[in-house]
Amino acid sequence: MEKWILFLFACCLGVSCKQQTPYYEESGTVFHTVYHIKYQSEQLLTDKIDAELQAFNLSLNPFNPNSILAKVNRNEDVEVDEWFATVFNKAMEISARSDGMFDVTIAPLINLWGFGFERKDSVSQQMVDSLLTFVGYRKIRLENNRVVKDDPRMMLNFSAIAKGFACDVIAGLLEREGVVNYMVDIGGEVAVNGLNPNGHCWRAGINEPEDDPDGTNTRINGIVQLCNKCGLATSGNYRNFYEKDGKRYAHTIDPRTGYPSEQAILSASIIASDCMTADAYATACMAMGPEKAVQMMESLPGGVEYYFICSTSDKLFQVKYSEGLSTMLLKIKK
Repeated sequence: MEKWILFLFACCLGVSCKQQTPYYEESGTVFHTVYHIKYQSEQLLTDKIDAELQAFNLSLNPFNPNSILAKVNRNEDVEVDEWFATVFNKAMEISARSDGMFDVTIAPLINLWGFGFERKDSVSQQMVDSLLTFVGYRKIRLENNRVVKDDPRMMLNFSAIAKGFACDVIAGLLEREGVVNYMVDIGGEVAVNGLNPNGHCWRAGINEPEDDPDGTNTRINGIVQLCNKCGLATSGNYRNFYEKDGKRYAHTIDPRTGYPSEQAILSASIIASDCMTADAYATACMAMGPEKAVQMMESLPGGVEYYFICSTSDKLFQVKYSEGLSTMLLKIKK
C-alpha cells in the first residue's frame, strides 16, 4: 500500500510540475519601438531572443547603416538574405492585391513628408510629382538575390511590414525551442499561439482612435480573443502624425497622389495567420478607405479578418468588422 501511495504521489508531483512550467517575460527596445514577449518555457531564452533581434536588425532596420536594407537603399552591390527576400516578396504580393495602395517604394515620399529619415521644411506639388516618377512597386524586383531598380533613386521602406515579420521571426524562434504558449508584441503588432498564464486564449485590446502621439492612450474600443496561432496588427493615424500651420499630416501616404491619406478609416486592425501579412494589410486598408478596404478584405482567402474604426459626419466612431472576427470579440464599444 505504501508503495502505491508513493507511486501516486510521484505521478501527481510530476503532473503538477509539468503544469507549473513558468511563463517568462522579456521587454526592451528595438527598431525605435518597444517589445514585450511572454512565453512558457523550462528555461529563459533571453540571449537567444536578443541574438535573433540583433540579426534581424542587420537585415531589415532602415535606420541601421550596416543593414542589408540600408545598403540596398544606397545602391550597394549586396546579396539579400532570406528574411529580406521573404518581406520583399510578401510586399509585392500585397501591392498587387491592393492595386498598389500598399507600396514599399514610397520611402522618398515618407521622407518628404517627415516620417522617415528626414523632414522637409515645406512640400510643393512639384516636389511630390518629381518623386512620383520613381515610385512604384512594379519598378523594382529581385533577381538572383539582388534588388534590381528601374531607377537608382528608388528607396524601400519596410516599416509597414517589418515589425509584423519581426514578431513572426521571434515566434519561430520560440517554437524551435519547444515553446507552445507565447505572445510576442513588437510596437503593438502581435503574434500569439497557445494559452496565456491563466490557461485561457490570449486577449488583445484595440485602442480608441484618439490623438495619442506619445502612445499613452489606454481607452479600449474592442477586445479580441486569439485562440489559434495568428498575428494581429493595427495601423492608425492617431499616433504617428504632426501638425503644421493648423493642418495635420498623418504617416499613411497614398501612393497614387504622393500625399498623406485622408480616408475615413481611423484605425485598421487585421488578424491573419502570420503577423507580417496582418501588418501589411492594415496599412493598405488605411490608404484605401472603408469601402474599397472591405471589398479587398472580403475577396481574400479565408482566415484574414478585419476590424475598422471609421469616422462619421457627426464626428463619432463607426465600427466595421468581418463575420469571422465577430466570433473573437469579447467587448465592443459602438
